[in-house]
Amino acid sequence: MLNGKKIAVVLPAYNAEKTLRATVAELPECVDFRILVDDGSSDQTADLGRAIGLEVYVHDRNYGYGRNQQTCYREALACGADIVIMVHPDYQYTPLLVTALASMVAYDVYDVVLGSRIIGGGSLHGGMPLYKYIANRLLTAIENLLLGAKMSEYHTGYRAFSRAVLTEVPLLENSDDFVFDNQMLAQCVYFGFRIGEVSCPTKYFEEASSISFRRSVKYGFGVLATSLAFRLQKMGLAKYKIFNSKGRKLDLQYYTLTSADALEAANQSQNEGK
Repeated sequence: MLNGKKIAVVLPAYNAEKTLRATVAELPECVDFRILVDDGSSDQTADLGRAIGLEVYVHDRNYGYGRNQQTCYREALACGADIVIMVHPDYQYTPLLVTALASMVAYDVYDVVLGSRIIGGGSLHGGMPLYKYIANRLLTAIENLLLGAKMSEYHTGYRAFSRAVLTEVPLLENSDDFVFDNQMLAQCVYFGFRIGEVSCPTKYFEEASSISFRRSVKYGFGVLATSLAFRLQKMGLAKYKIFNSKGRKLDLQYYTLTSADALEAANQSQNEGK
């Protein structure tokens, strides 16, 4: 807890058995809730999560990274968290910065805080492979232009959100795939939430998760489509569900049920809404 605010760390996991323990070991004591959502892993991620004291939820199949996050945020909100921080359990981003990210939200400086691989010291490209760094810089430049924002990057997976962001943004209108991350930031800009950044070193190694080149290209086109949709809606030339304040939001009604039934009901509702 910081400044009277309860803090949840959520870990969207898929085959993270090899790196989960190291990630969790570095989480600071200020964290009140530690939640892992296993998106249909084929390894022992869920069992290990339970063994090391995490609150674990398991999808009945692999729904995708975006859907995993939606479940993460639902469960964190249901616990009563005021601040929710997403930490990838692949140990690429250091969990030691959780306190720094959380404090900027806890003291009402920002509504959203990102761990940026671009700003700060260290190597030129923040530990990223060079091709990823170049793609990151190009996409970020286009996004800053179309969104009218000024961020060092939009593609980090290390993020802190206030409760208000997670309850007011229509997250259920977003993709179940990797572009969910980008859509969510575009929504935060569109709805006027304050976004800050802190410098975050990263590690790239064999056990760390990575998407294929094909999916990276798909993600890149999704980023461009999201940014263009943002600009068209701002200009009044089109309307998109992801930027509709009345769009589908996280629904906590399912928590009158048991956790297992709640997860099943939430997934069924989302499938019907797609």
